[in-house]
Amino acid sequence: MHEIGMCEGLVDLVRQHADGRRVAGVRVRIGVRHAVVGEAFDQAFAFAALGSAAEGAALDLVVTPVTVDCGTCGHTSESTDVLAVCPRCGDDDVDVHGGDELVLESVQFEGETFEGEADVPRDPR
Repeated sequence: MHEIGMCEGLVDLVRQHADGRRVAGVRVRIGVRHAVVGEAFDQAFAFAALGSAAEGAALDLVVTPVTVDCGTCGHTSESTDVLAVCPRCGDDDVDVHGGDELVLESVQFEGETFEGEADVPRDPR
């Protein structure tokens, strides 16, 4: 379950922003190429947050699509399927890019909100 490694890095980043304050909610943008399962990510975040300022915080997970450029007809589109084909012509001669980000978009503390973006450190495993 690769979600645990991602969530450990995420909780470390949240802890840095928290600076001792209790965290009420976290919004994370993650690309579809990470192939996370929403429920597994929620559970991994809850596990990684145990004993930290983020324990019990609500998680808002936003999955971003990949961009699909068709080599046959030249059409550009977005898809949440990493194995996408061109929606216009149906060809699989496509270049798929993007959808690989993992970004902490915001942290909501009890009574205040941190807005901003920070890349979550990748787990070296």
